[in-house]
Amino acid sequence: MDYDLIITGAGPAGYVSAIRAGQLGLKTLIVEKEKVGGMCLNWGCIPSKSLIESAKLFVKAGDLKRYGIDGVDKKALSFNWQNAVSKAMGVTVKLSKGVEFLLNKNGVETITGEAVITSENSITVNNRNISAKNIIIATGSYPAPGNENEISIRDFYKLETMPENIVFYGNGPVAVELAQMSSMAGAKVQIFTGTDKMIPGVDDYINDFVSKKLKKDKIAVINDESLIPENAVRINTRLRKAIVPKSEIKIELDENGFIATDEKLRTNIPGIYAIGDVNGRSAYAHAGSAQGLFVVNSLKGVDAVLDLRKYPTNVYMYPEIAQIGMSEQELIADGFDYKVSSFPLSANGKALINGDTEGEVRILSEKKYGEVMGVQIIAENATDMIAEASAYMSLEATIYDVASTIHAHPTVSEIFMEAGFEAVDKAIHK
Repeated sequence: MDYDLIITGAGPAGYVSAIRAGQLGLKTLIVEKEKVGGMCLNWGCIPSKSLIESAKLFVKAGDLKRYGIDGVDKKALSFNWQNAVSKAMGVTVKLSKGVEFLLNKNGVETITGEAVITSENSITVNNRNISAKNIIIATGSYPAPGNENEISIRDFYKLETMPENIVFYGNGPVAVELAQMSSMAGAKVQIFTGTDKMIPGVDDYINDFVSKKLKKDKIAVINDESLIPENAVRINTRLRKAIVPKSEIKIELDENGFIATDEKLRTNIPGIYAIGDVNGRSAYAHAGSAQGLFVVNSLKGVDAVLDLRKYPTNVYMYPEIAQIGMSEQELIADGFDYKVSSFPLSANGKALINGDTEGEVRILSEKKYGEVMGVQIIAENATDMIAEASAYMSLEATIYDVASTIHAHPTVSEIFMEAGFEAVDKAIHK
């Protein structure tokens, strides 16, 4: 065998797997047909979040007087699209080089090209035949095809100026994040979708908040194309489809076109695994990375359980949204006797200081033992704060553990403790 492990695709699932494999002493090859970092690092997660931060600062700059800062002419403020995109792409370049450094540091060989799987332990790339004991498919996904008059997110970044009118086709985090970012930057925005639930797989409580927030921000959710202005730029953010690699052997797909995998992320072909977007289990980068670590560790004999319910769902709106564990609807469907406890940011000192008081934390716990079953957060830094909930759930902590965890004051994270007290007895500051 030429290698212990071949990985096809160098996105967050693939490159994290490769780095871990190198750390564990596996002779590893990673094949990427475009750029190391994949869609997430180069055109998705990273640049889009940078643009969101630029738009948030643009909005906050118009409110500086309230914070005691004079001399800023609100009317003179303007959003420079090219500079914002340039800054975003600068971040991606820096991170991509960092990933390349880590791959080299850990002895991972990288080939640029498109891999074709020829057997259960071999591929061809750039007319080269390569064999390995195991293969991991991490080729990712792409937006479901749209109409000819729509452009991709990658093309959106290439626009010289922010369009006056924009319509985003699809639903999910990408659609709502970029729609809100564009609206904050000054565009008139619509979302074209055929569903009332903008974020698949989250609690109805969160979807209700998203709908109200979009309406408040004057972002119209439509399903009638006649309502779209003629000069609108149409951007495809539809739910994603798997990028299934070329293969001379039959790798089974599920009913939705993703590579079918078992609980160990094994495909129907012995020795071949599929991780990240390509297996359809999750569309989030951190889930793909965790799946990669799970597979590589298992190749080295580490027996673990993969529980995707304990992986956070993050939405980078303003305020941010995060969820982990079971939703209220799932608890009802599974017959749990549960309790909902919550605490609003409007009663939190640090949130008042920051001026970001929209949102709350909700903790879902089962009544008999108080185990934390799910957490939802709407807050400025919800995507960071959800890590605390992740720690609670990984340890099967109870609501009593949450209430007894000491939080520094003043911090926004104190809302966890308050929601814990609310479940046990009564919140202190509510």
